[in-house]
Amino acid sequence: MAIDQTLLETLKQRRAEALLAGGQDKIDARRKKGWMTARDRLAALFDAGTFQEFGQHVRHGCVNFGMEKKVFPSDGVVTGTGFVNGSPVAAFAQDFTVGGGSLGERHAKKICDAMDYALKSGIPVIGINDSGGARIQEGVAALSGYGNIFYRNVQLSGVVPQVTIIAGPCIGGAAYSPALTDFLIMVKGQATMAITGPSAIKAVTGQDVTMEDIGSAAANASISGNVHFVVDNDQQAIDLGKLLLSYLPSNNLIDPPHKTVPLPTGRDESINEIIPAAGNLPLDMQAVIKKIVDDGQFLEVHASFARNIIVGFARIGGIVTGIIANQPSVKAGTLDIDSSDKGARFIRFCNIFNIPIVNLVDVPGFLPGVPQEHGGIIRHGAKMLFAYAAATVPKITLIARKAYGGAYLAMCSKDLGADLVFAWPTAEIAVMGAEGAVGTLFKKEIDTAANPAEKRAELIKEYRDKFSTPYEAAGRGFVTDVIDPAETRGVLALALRTTLSKREARPAKKHGNIPL
Repeated sequence: MAIDQTLLETLKQRRAEALLAGGQDKIDARRKKGWMTARDRLAALFDAGTFQEFGQHVRHGCVNFGMEKKVFPSDGVVTGTGFVNGSPVAAFAQDFTVGGGSLGERHAKKICDAMDYALKSGIPVIGINDSGGARIQEGVAALSGYGNIFYRNVQLSGVVPQVTIIAGPCIGGAAYSPALTDFLIMVKGQATMAITGPSAIKAVTGQDVTMEDIGSAAANASISGNVHFVVDNDQQAIDLGKLLLSYLPSNNLIDPPHKTVPLPTGRDESINEIIPAAGNLPLDMQAVIKKIVDDGQFLEVHASFARNIIVGFARIGGIVTGIIANQPSVKAGTLDIDSSDKGARFIRFCNIFNIPIVNLVDVPGFLPGVPQEHGGIIRHGAKMLFAYAAATVPKITLIARKAYGGAYLAMCSKDLGADLVFAWPTAEIAVMGAEGAVGTLFKKEIDTAANPAEKRAELIKEYRDKFSTPYEAAGRGFVTDVIDPAETRGVLALALRTTLSKREARPAKKHGNIPL
């Protein structure tokens, strides 16, 4: 006897209700603005026909403030799993057309269920935030929902990659879940993220501000550093999320998706043309990166924040690599509070997910000044030292030019655990620059000279020739080899290939105490 057709009709009706979400009028209004719906976003994310939804039939259980009369299809969030570029991924997308995407107890449980599944299965999580915040009608149950999500963010941290797309409002406590994930992508013009709104700030400080001032994509990306990537629209956010995942393993127990290719051979003389003849002229490290990575493709992370250091992902000879580079064209490439935080966090991410690190060094020191000292540059700079020393992935360092003082160590010297250290002939490795060293060591001799300026210049040249060359450090074993810049790509590719089998044991402990 065939199945009762009314049962199938009921199922069909409930599915149609879920697809309509908050109503066709709200869906049409969003699309007219160029904004995707929650289901549009997931459809764009997952390979066609692979999305398997979790909890489509979940409804809220609130009976206060007339909520029992309101139907929230899927309780305002779409969750499930599927394949992204052929690899399994878990995801959730909050649906602003349903109750403003507000988070209640069951809404949160759906997100937690997807995260639990990702943890057990060892697959990444992509969360798409577009919510008015906690569902006030559910009171403390909504707050508990946030707490459960935060707890899972921390449990997943270091086990599977977590990527957040901020595609709409993300205000108050809701902002802390994205902050606990690995990477944040924010859509400018339609997304906002802040702990408090303008009215609360005015009530406390009397200051008139707009949400654009405090919670825009630009503010979060370039000033606070909360956000790693800014995009123009939903589709770009989805595409960027896919690109990011293409560099990452599904979990911490497997290797990144390397694409082994024949080792690069030959020389690239053009790299010599971008190295300034004078040491006091800035080297464009972005141009160097483009020369050494495969096909010039580099996915920069945190591009708008602390621009005196560059971090991001690339492949060199097919090997997925995390790149950390000083940028001399910004603040002379010095390390400061923000760049130390940016660098240390990226190092730790790479170490978690077995991604080798290549360091490109041109650093004159830590940024001096009272604001830096009072802001805790010692504590923040120590994060770089801690992160490098704690990392057990392959670490390869190339000293391009300046490498002075504590900043030389903080950019992964051999003493901090670099497996291989290469230097260009232009490298200057010393406690400080020749000018400062001569002023300290030979002050009396310069002051009493017949021509102090001439004597100073003579001593600076002598000091630089004797102590600042890479051959001094190489002669003591601190540098593996001094190489022709034209050979850099091939040297790094070979070094990465030979260090992939690296194994390093550390003392048994829960974790170290990084100077947060």
